[in-house]
Amino acid sequence: MDDPVPVVIVGAGPTGLVAARLLAVHGVRSVVLDRWPAAYPRPRAVHLDDEVCRILHRAGVHEEFAAVSRPAGGLRLLGPDHRVLAQFSRGTADGAHGHPQANMFDQPRLEAILRRAVDRDPLVTLRGGVEVTAVSADGDGPVTVAVTDRGSGARQALRARYVLGCDGANSTVRARIGSRMRDLGFAQRWLVVDVDTDAAIDAWEGVHQVCDPRRAATYMRVGARRYRWEFRLLPGETAAAMSAPQTLRELVRPWTRDLPFEELAVVRCAEYTFRAQIADRWHAGPVFLLGDAAHLTPPFIGQGLGAGLRDAGNLTWKLAAVLAGTLPAAALDSYETERRPHVTALIRLAVGVGRAMTQGGEAGNLLRRLVAPRLVHVPVLRARVLDSTTPPLRRSALCRRRWSPWSRNGRLCPNPVLGDGRRLDDVLGSSFAVLTVGSLRPQAVAEARRRRVVLVPVEPASGLGRWLRRGGAIAALVRPDRTVMRTGGDVAALLRVAPVLPPAPPPTSPPPRPDPDGSRRRGTPG
Repeated sequence: MDDPVPVVIVGAGPTGLVAARLLAVHGVRSVVLDRWPAAYPRPRAVHLDDEVCRILHRAGVHEEFAAVSRPAGGLRLLGPDHRVLAQFSRGTADGAHGHPQANMFDQPRLEAILRRAVDRDPLVTLRGGVEVTAVSADGDGPVTVAVTDRGSGARQALRARYVLGCDGANSTVRARIGSRMRDLGFAQRWLVVDVDTDAAIDAWEGVHQVCDPRRAATYMRVGARRYRWEFRLLPGETAAAMSAPQTLRELVRPWTRDLPFEELAVVRCAEYTFRAQIADRWHAGPVFLLGDAAHLTPPFIGQGLGAGLRDAGNLTWKLAAVLAGTLPAAALDSYETERRPHVTALIRLAVGVGRAMTQGGEAGNLLRRLVAPRLVHVPVLRARVLDSTTPPLRRSALCRRRWSPWSRNGRLCPNPVLGDGRRLDDVLGSSFAVLTVGSLRPQAVAEARRRRVVLVPVEPASGLGRWLRRGGAIAALVRPDRTVMRTGGDVAALLRVAPVLPPAPPPTSPPPRPDPDGSRRRGTPG
């Protein structure tokens, strides 16, 4: 009998493909299964923040992504009459994490980049056009994944050490492990309209949010030619009726004005129900849920796809260490321990923002007219609206959390430019690292080499040195997902708790140059 595949991934959306690439970075072989023979061609997600861009960097696709994405210029709140209530402008330069804080993109183009990356990776096998019909574990043995070819009807049973369910909101894997979605009390029906045009839409380049209990709406420029509108549907309205050209013309007119509607090519016009849900269990033995299979969030803070990529970034390096025998299998419990509170906090924030912008009737409109203009003039509140920083991770077996507001434990470390001109992420690669402003003894250097930990000496007066000291630390142990595992003053003690990760495989062939089809590199106009 053949040896089991180390990891089978069900679902070849961005979360599944990024998980496959991150596993490959650690030398772990995977098979990705998807029911469709090719990537879904219609746009869905349109935003990723700078924290998530670091995950794409680890997956080796950040340069190609930067070439097809554009930084967003902030947020504009509009009243029902489309008058500006408040404008929160954001710079488009790279921030503390080495990328713009808000990045707009077309999901099919991201998926094309990811598929090219896995196609050239010898450790990833992608099989499309197959249906996963059963997932069953036999005690501590391998998981059996029953697969049916959708074209021929041929059946096959794959054996795997671990299975990752990245198969979306209607997850088969979630159903097979007996997990159910728990509703967090939010559901709204919206019409989503994606447009392609080379005509000039003369509108502010940031995200527009119309705060209107009757017809809330969102507008954003996604790319050089792509634009998106979202309109809340009223009771009794249907996507079929609202997608009539005359109706769409009137809906988008506040932004397009006298531009002939015929110059806008509607790429997609569909109804979506924005939900807030989270699975009651994220894994059963060696089977794990990631992305929309584990959680659904309303889009008001742009964290839907990002949450799934964070799942992949959190779990994959732990799986690599467990498969290598340097972490016990019980360490994988830290995945749900860390990720569930984090994503729940973001879902609740999205629900709160959605309600603040779309509910309250006339009283809500009055309150927004009074409060919103004042937010811009309160520096702390203005910064909070634009800040992409997400909450620190909870304490787990792989994250020591101190209960102080300035603690660095559980937080992402910054990604500054170092003295040699490289960013920190380029130096760290897929390894653990110790950042230290203290002196390094030869014994510590030897131990770091043995454990494959990157040592990064930090100048006390540098930005990274000040970041450490403000957190009351001399040194920090940083995980491959860039989360600070623990801090302290003893480098040797930090090294002793760093799991030994398998060595990274030799690099594959370099990626092709980004395609120049009207996209732009980071920092230039779209």
